[in-house]
Amino acid sequence: MKIGVRVKPNAHKNEVTRLDGNRYLVSVTAPPSGGKANSKLIELLSDYFDMPKSRITIVKGAGVREKVVEII
Repeated sequence: MKIGVRVKPNAHKNEVTRLDGNRYLVSVTAPPSGGKANSKLIELLSDYFDMPKSRITIVKGAGVREKVVEII
């Protein structure tokens, strides 16, 4: 399954919010530098979907806030 994700780095708390259909807003406390926000994104989605982190991959948009994430 592929989902659209908008990441909000440097947020006050970590949170996953479903917007509609396959679109999500994910707030992460981690900064966007050094891939820290992407790592936290995968960790939060892993908890949200109850899947191991190894089954979640950023397939598009690794360097921007709008991403496509694949969950297998």
